[in-house]
Amino acid sequence: MVQQLSVEDFLEKAQGLPVIDVRSPAEYDHAHIPGAVSIPLFDNEERARVGTKYKNAGKDSAVLLGLDLVGPKLAGFVKQSKKLNPQQKEVLVHCWRGGMRSGSFAWLLDTAGLTASTLIGGYKAYRNAVLSAFAEPRTLIILGGKTGSGKTDILKELARQGEQIIDLEGLAHHKGSTYGAIGQRPQPTSEQFENVIFGEWRKLNTQKRIWLEDESRNVGSCFIPMPLWQQMRAAPVAFIDVSKTVRIQRLVADYTGIDHGLLVEATQRIQKRLGGKVTKDALDALNRHDYATVADLTLDYYDKAYLHGLSQRDPASVHRLELADNNPVQTAQQLITWADTFAQKATETRV
Repeated sequence: MVQQLSVEDFLEKAQGLPVIDVRSPAEYDHAHIPGAVSIPLFDNEERARVGTKYKNAGKDSAVLLGLDLVGPKLAGFVKQSKKLNPQQKEVLVHCWRGGMRSGSFAWLLDTAGLTASTLIGGYKAYRNAVLSAFAEPRTLIILGGKTGSGKTDILKELARQGEQIIDLEGLAHHKGSTYGAIGQRPQPTSEQFENVIFGEWRKLNTQKRIWLEDESRNVGSCFIPMPLWQQMRAAPVAFIDVSKTVRIQRLVADYTGIDHGLLVEATQRIQKRLGGKVTKDALDALNRHDYATVADLTLDYYDKAYLHGLSQRDPASVHRLELADNNPVQTAQQLITWADTFAQKATETRV
């Protein structure tokens, strides 16, 4: 018998069972539950045909058309599903609203000897859970610093030292600046970005602090969910102040060996912000493979932009930590000590 599960129970079971997304390929490609496998009941064209039939001729006619389209695929659905979990023979299934598509698919699998559970409310209910989760208050600390400060390496070191983190840039496949997509995988849609953040968010201990990098609302083409963004803007900032010389060295190390043409294109994209002369000087330096000069010139723009954003915060929430060199291990230790002290003072103030 097919069991229907709440979003929470569905996701809990999904930690150990395959999830089958029976929506169309286009729906899946736009966004899906991370880790779900696409086995569409209808392809994109078929889904459109069934939808048109429903609109023009009613539900009964649409169901009959759907049966005609799906009939030849039934054996294939069962074979694909069994391969996902051949030992336990149990899977989870969902569609858009938890209605006919997932119910029919789960019934088929149940008839064929598999245990199949569906998601009440479907992917739509999952999305509601995603968006509402980010409004739940968490203890956040924002790791701030100008471009080239090595925030991502420090964030990862914080994780290695036992702190909770969410690496927004890693999940977005983008480092934030105009150069941020270079060397990265294609970005997810903003909706999928929200889904993968939620996947990390729900794993974390709600009683412990979470570190995130200071970001603009958008990371490349991905947008941070507004409720999370609002929490980030209200959170205390540990601003690591790293010299421009150290940052230039880091950026040169990061971008040397990368496709030269992509660096040129990225520089040209911010021509209006850099100004004509700076852009020309930067492109000339690129032609000479003088990456240090390119970094020096572009950092002037990025530093002003970052400091402007920082100035929009409550000054009392920004805590500066001056760093002499590039040592993520040592910096993470300093940040943890500072965060513990900050938390203790906050507790004493409340008392």
